[in-house]
Amino acid sequence: MRGRENNQIQLFFTIDVESRIRTDHPLRAIKTRVDGILSTMDDLFASAYSKLGRPSVPPERLLKSLLLMALYSVRSERQLAERIDTDLLFRWFLDMNPEEAAFDATVLTHNRPRMEEHGIIRTFFDGVLREAIEGGLCSDDHFTVDGTMIESMASMKSFRPRDESGDDSSQDSNGFKPRNPDVDFKGQKRSNETHQSRTDPEAKLYRKGPGKPSQLSHLGHILTENRNGLIVEAMVTEANGKAEHEAAIEMADRFKSKHGKSPTTLGADKGYDNAQIMIELEERKIVPHIAMTSKDPADPETSAKKRRPGIEDRLRMKERQATLEYSISQRGRKKVEE
Repeated sequence: MRGRENNQIQLFFTIDVESRIRTDHPLRAIKTRVDGILSTMDDLFASAYSKLGRPSVPPERLLKSLLLMALYSVRSERQLAERIDTDLLFRWFLDMNPEEAAFDATVLTHNRPRMEEHGIIRTFFDGVLREAIEGGLCSDDHFTVDGTMIESMASMKSFRPRDESGDDSSQDSNGFKPRNPDVDFKGQKRSNETHQSRTDPEAKLYRKGPGKPSQLSHLGHILTENRNGLIVEAMVTEANGKAEHEAAIEMADRFKSKHGKSPTTLGADKGYDNAQIMIELEERKIVPHIAMTSKDPADPETSAKKRRPGIEDRLRMKERQATLEYSISQRGRKKVEE
């Protein structure tokens, strides 16, 4: 018999959300582990919020919503809020009732400084990493470091001289003052020392390599283990020539201080071919497995005395390139690139 649509509006519904989620759904196991980690952070949440005023959106819900954003590749927080409003699976994961109103996207924007100040996201990340270490998913010995350029949302028009007045009085003959005036940079020399972005002062003019355009950017860095390619440390720095080397050392030290384990080997690409980082790694008993440029190291016997330690370190690195351990480390490094 043909079924027909029922246009009669029902006043009441009975919905068992738990029965709507299939028993083998991957989010079930994730939710169990995440709720366990968040339950250990209750004291941290209590210290981050005042005891007075209106109740906020639960911080556990905000963290889990950001996790959903990453797992399902949601492009923006506004789209995430829309998805939570209409998706029963998302509501189940966030412990929301079907009739409960979804929070606005600006809630995440307003709470992000609070989470950063009290280290909430960092603590949650460390809790997830601890689960991976206890589950035997992380290597204890072999790690890889890499960095990437994060383009700033600031326009190049905002990159103006530091001593320039904030009042842009440019207007046409009719007295009209445009919000987005035309800017002609031809013939002007711009650098981070003399110019600064008005909309993102922390962004720096940075070029990834020869022949690449200079862009207002930040640098992101990650430290991964080689067994499964899991990220064990992450940080963001300003874009400059020394940031990658300094971040690699800092992340290795931070991982050791938190988990009591120091990398045995540390792989990296040619961007880290610098004698200073190799020396600092060896001082920490970490064997560098860094891809080198085609340029051969100089002769330490004929070089200046202050340059000899760096040259000798690069020569040791060149000898390591012929070992099996180096080739395995470089193959594992591809997981980071992917």
